[in-house]
Amino acid sequence: MTGRHVFFEGRVQGVGFRWTTKNIARGYEVTGWVKNLPDGRVELQACGETDEVEAFLEAIQESDLKSHIRKIDVRAIPHFVATSFDIAS
Repeated sequence: MTGRHVFFEGRVQGVGFRWTTKNIARGYEVTGWVKNLPDGRVELQACGETDEVEAFLEAIQESDLKSHIRKIDVRAIPHFVATSFDIAS
C-alpha cells in the first residue's frame, strides 16, 4: 500500500475538477479525498496499491481535466486508512 499527496495548479477550480476526480476514482481501488484550497489549487490524497494509485493519477492527467492543469506536485506519503474516495470540504 502507498499514499500520494498531490497539488494541482492551473484553472482547477470552478470546472468540475473535484467531481470528475471522484468519478475517475470509482474505476480504481483507491481511497482518499480531494478538495479546493483557498489559494486556487486543488489538493488530493490517495491511498491504495501502488499500481492503482499511479494509474488513478495518470487517468486524472489524461482526462478532460488535462487542459486545466498547469502544474502537478506529487509527494509520497505513508499509507493511511480511509473507506472511500470523497470530496472534502
